[in-house]
Amino acid sequence: MISLGLSDRAGRRVALHEVSDENWRSVADVAPLDDQRRYVPALAARYLLLSAREGVWHSLAVCADDTVVGHLMWGRDEDGSYWIGGMLIDGTEQGKGVGGAAVRTLVEWLSRREDCRELRLSYHPDNAVAAGLYASVGFRPTAEVSGDEIVASLTP
Repeated sequence: MISLGLSDRAGRRVALHEVSDENWRSVADVAPLDDQRRYVPALAARYLLLSAREGVWHSLAVCADDTVVGHLMWGRDEDGSYWIGGMLIDGTEQGKGVGGAAVRTLVEWLSRREDCRELRLSYHPDNAVAAGLYASVGFRPTAEVSGDEIVASLTP
């Protein structure tokens, strides 16, 4: 478990857990709001498959207290930067501060790695909610793009 002791607005402790035999089905079933499906897949199951099949990404369950409420993944690029990707908070759990606590927790955990010099992520330019969340954590857009997404970075 990865935890900074952060809580959402309801006072639930937000922590990141390894995806396990006990929680993978709950993680796979995480679904965004309908209008977010142009930015993210319909279910977190797609991200779990990327982690399992490609060997680049590491999936984590986002939990509020002991309930799975989302998915988040991280990976290390060939250039040495660490990437955050695949963030999906269940539609019923959005707007409660879970996403911010989850990103802050992962940023802090990755930043403690001796070889962490830069954190990166990407988001669709029309996704104002994601842009605001990532900016609040300290990510700033770069001049780079990944597909049709803006790349943002943070130096720990």
